[in-house]
Amino acid sequence: QVQLVESGGGLVQTGGSLRLSCAASLPRFDTYNMAWFRQAPGKEREFVATITWGGGRTDYADSVKDRFTISRDNTKTTVYLQMNSLKPEDTAVYYCAAGLNSWGKIVEHFDDVGYWGQGTQVTVSS
Repeated sequence: QVQLVESGGGLVQTGGSLRLSCAASLPRFDTYNMAWFRQAPGKEREFVATITWGGGRTDYADSVKDRFTISRDNTKTTVYLQMNSLKPEDTAVYYCAAGLNSWGKIVEHFDDVGYWGQGTQVTVSS
């Protein structure tokens, strides 16, 4: 059974940092592209960042570029999202996502996602 378990969320002040982790129970994790999405209150879930199976390619939403960094450790089957210079508009539930299958396309849209985590709340106070 596939499980993606996020952790690391919490309350932080504007300008602060958090690091989210996504521990994956996913066979052949090192062949799956991974991503982070987020959903703010009253808004649709949106793409945040993506990383290919080997970590060789990453991409970000414009709103988080140069502030967030996605990475992965395939030996620990874990994906990370380092968030710096946080803003109140970053407040959301953050979701880890895995691609549809091994060696699949990069995960940037809902249709690219095969598995979701349960989410972790990030709140940035002003």
